[in-house]
Amino acid sequence: MSNDVGVAIQGKGIDMEEHRQRQRIMRRRAQWTFFRQWLRNPLAVAAISPSSPQLAKRMIAELPQGARRVIELGGGTGVFTEALLAHGIRPQDLLVIELNEELHQHLKLRFPYAHIACSDARELHSASEATGYCDGGPADAVISGLGLLSMSRSTQQAIVSAAFECLSPHGRLIQFTYGPSCPVSREVLSALGLQARRAKMAWWNVPPATVYVITRRAHP
Repeated sequence: MSNDVGVAIQGKGIDMEEHRQRQRIMRRRAQWTFFRQWLRNPLAVAAISPSSPQLAKRMIAELPQGARRVIELGGGTGVFTEALLAHGIRPQDLLVIELNEELHQHLKLRFPYAHIACSDARELHSASEATGYCDGGPADAVISGLGLLSMSRSTQQAIVSAAFECLSPHGRLIQFTYGPSCPVSREVLSALGLQARRAKMAWWNVPPATVYVITRRAHP
């Protein structure tokens, strides 16, 4: 847990052990919430269970050195959100986007000090403005849990373009996939002047997932 979160909790008179117990209860509730969403719409929720701590660790490892401001797309139950805060990202420097209203409400309850928005990832810039997140400047990284592989090329391009609109010049998009190759098509990468690098795989995730890092192409 970051120092800022701990100070905020203590400032509200909440015992740290009590807070940890609440977090454990909310994690268990989160698993059931996620499973309910999968039952309702398995095409929109690609996996049957939340991302694993191993995958979260793989994603966090790809943050730029000294990264301070981060945006998360598809917050889900908060596995990556929790890992980002534990890594030291301050709540006020974190924006989490979640389109599903039930999951959005879960995230707001679990992470009350972060910027949480119920929004389509294609409208990221508008969500950044509405929450006041953009007032702190561009993000250093966007971490995405969205199922880009199952989306149309036009939707992919709109989401990736929106992400880079909110990133600093040297910022990066960190995306995982259950597929055998980069989930962002070559055509989209080319159209947006981007390049992709395959990072590590999370074998213990269900299903196994591979992390990709997408950056702007360097101009000669």
